[in-house]
Amino acid sequence: MPEENHLRLAVAQTTVRENPRSSAELRAGGAEVRRLMHRARAAGARVVQFPEGAVCFPHKRLLSANGPDEAGASDWSRLRWDVLQEELALTARLAGELRLWTVLGSVHRLTAPNRPHNSLYVISDRGEVATRYDVRMLSHTKVSYMYAPGSVPVTFEVDGVRFGCALGMEAHFPELFGEYERLDVDCVLFSTTGGVTGSGTAFATEMRAHAATNRYWGGFAVPARLNGDTPAGIIGPDGEWAARCMSDGTPSLAVADLGPQDPASALARPWRRKARAGLYDGYLVEDARSDDRTTFWFPAEVTWRRPPDLTRPPHAAEAA
Repeated sequence: MPEENHLRLAVAQTTVRENPRSSAELRAGGAEVRRLMHRARAAGARVVQFPEGAVCFPHKRLLSANGPDEAGASDWSRLRWDVLQEELALTARLAGELRLWTVLGSVHRLTAPNRPHNSLYVISDRGEVATRYDVRMLSHTKVSYMYAPGSVPVTFEVDGVRFGCALGMEAHFPELFGEYERLDVDCVLFSTTGGVTGSGTAFATEMRAHAATNRYWGGFAVPARLNGDTPAGIIGPDGEWAARCMSDGTPSLAVADLGPQDPASALARPWRRKARAGLYDGYLVEDARSDDRTTFWFPAEVTWRRPPDLTRPPHAAEAA
């Protein structure tokens, strides 16, 4: 990140709505997203990130042709596509009005009979879809019955700050985050439901590790949960939380300024790249003692003294 660059990021936690047939739920989801967009802009944010399925995260059993008691092939005609389209259009229009980049989790419809993607829309501050990330690593149920996987990483830039996108369960796959490091991102935006009934604690731990390992910022957008154990937040390049949402389970925002790292910390990323590129090859040695992994390094003629028995009185240990 250039030294003069600073960008204010807002990360949201929202209510999970799972009924794809409910127009009321979809409209409520869209309205909640737009309320938080207004709050993000009022806080001075340039980019706001929302969780996976922010308007609606269709439940697998409510879509299942065999359901609701059994998971099976999804019947996507059950999703109110017309209402979802309206909510996305209203959200994009507001992004343009607020001049606010908006990263929003949603289902992306494909040509029948292909299944849709589970995606992150990147809506520019002009109210246009700048790009879209389609989740690549899907759970067994999602790849078997629900979604078509994506195939490529996606990056975008705002005011000279370069972002990468990740989604769903992809925090479990460190190779994706290493790939974004090689693509020179300054921040990876990870949106998930964390398993709607799960705590998401593992995802939070993994995202902190990815940020620290790769020395970039991380956006962690999850649903608002009543137990409040894993609120959404923003992670610094040191792996520590820079900001977090409310822990009371209410929809809210975390806001932080992304900026350049201090000079000492900034050296870590290029050094690690250098280390991975064969830095140590020239320092390798040929030595029989190096190759033999079954002995101590001491020559055979060295004799050992029995160590003192520290459980005995001092004079007895010295005598031994």
